[in-house]
Amino acid sequence: MRAFVSAVELGSISAAAAELELSSQLAGKQIRVLEHGLGIKLLNRTTRRQSLTDGGRVFYERAKNILAEMEAAEALIAETRSTPRGRLRISAPITFGSHALAPEIPAYLKQHPEVSVDISLTNRTVDLVDEGFDVVFRTGPLSDSTLLARHLASLRMVLCAAPDYLRSAKKLRKPEDLQHHECLVFSHTSLRTQWSFEGPHGRETFPITGRFSTDSGEALRAAAVAGMGVLLQPHELVAEEIKAGRLVRLLPKYEPPARPLHALYAPDRRMTPKLRSFLDYAVQRFGVKQRSADV
Repeated sequence: MRAFVSAVELGSISAAAAELELSSQLAGKQIRVLEHGLGIKLLNRTTRRQSLTDGGRVFYERAKNILAEMEAAEALIAETRSTPRGRLRISAPITFGSHALAPEIPAYLKQHPEVSVDISLTNRTVDLVDEGFDVVFRTGPLSDSTLLARHLASLRMVLCAAPDYLRSAKKLRKPEDLQHHECLVFSHTSLRTQWSFEGPHGRETFPITGRFSTDSGEALRAAAVAGMGVLLQPHELVAEEIKAGRLVRLLPKYEPPARPLHALYAPDRRMTPKLRSFLDYAVQRFGVKQRSADV
């Protein structure tokens, strides 16, 4: 096909052969094989000139487009195999971004010295395409979307409170008792009105109330350490406080359901080396096997 298109565009089989670094005999043979396979004559050839047949003219237009698509596909494959480079824009929820994602970025940048990373931390649902992000991390169930998703390990949730709060509060033996407690409300998700637990009777959901609410997990953690109430937040946010004794884990027999975590990217965005390398790194670091080992 390349020999035929080149012969048409350059005016002769010998010119096409020189362009493709073939002998004139081999280029001519390839065009004859093509004609035989199609069952039509593509070129009228004489010793002095050549011209396209009607069928050859139709086939030339389609073949030219096919070869252009092949060249584009080959260029894309070559690009995906090249060195990751350029600026990578990432959006992530504040808690996950601060306590899980950010500590892993230095190792990624060390592996890929020609990539720079710009992370935007927000609990707002950003528009990946309109706001120009390459990757967006989202927690919770995914809504219907045209975006592609890499499934990561879910975020383990922990119920806890400060020892000072527990000394003066009513006993908390089961989730139903939360109605008698001051709950610290995360205003960004459904956690603002109800908390769920997996227990002896399966999954149960209970309404919660509290006088302090915010969309910042860090602010809620500070309030919990100060003794303001009961907190339900990801393990990454409270692990150090629990280890230090400033917070105490509650209701160990009732496990809060983990929050799904995904890395999203646009289906029509070219899978550049920087995007592919980061998605692979995210799966490696935050995938199910790795995260289960961490927690």
